[in-house]
Amino acid sequence: MELFKFKIDKELTNKIYQLIEIAKNTGKIKKGTNEITKEIERGNAKLVVVAEDINPIEIVMHIPPLCEEKEILCVPVPSKEDLGAAVGLHVSTSSVAIINEGDGKGLMKEILETVKKLKK
Repeated sequence: MELFKFKIDKELTNKIYQLIEIAKNTGKIKKGTNEITKEIERGNAKLVVVAEDINPIEIVMHIPPLCEEKEILCVPVPSKEDLGAAVGLHVSTSSVAIINEGDGKGLMKEILETVKKLKK
């Protein structure tokens, strides 16, 4: 089952991981499906990142449509382990929301523009 109608390349994936690390250190992030869902519903998330290798996929299936409804950009990354590492965890994580990008404003803008082009 496909959660996303578009794919992102390795370069963009690395930029997303880099942005998450910057936001973790200088801004604010939330991790894990329950926390992410709350932040999306409150309209606090600026960017939501979901790992594509989550099993079962039902754990994160509600996130992309919820983001669409709230007009929040939601992007896939291939690995829950890499996503966990980007947020500084020693375990994998299914999803991350960037609430405040901190020093990553330029990178956030670049990622948002690139993904919007991919979605067309």
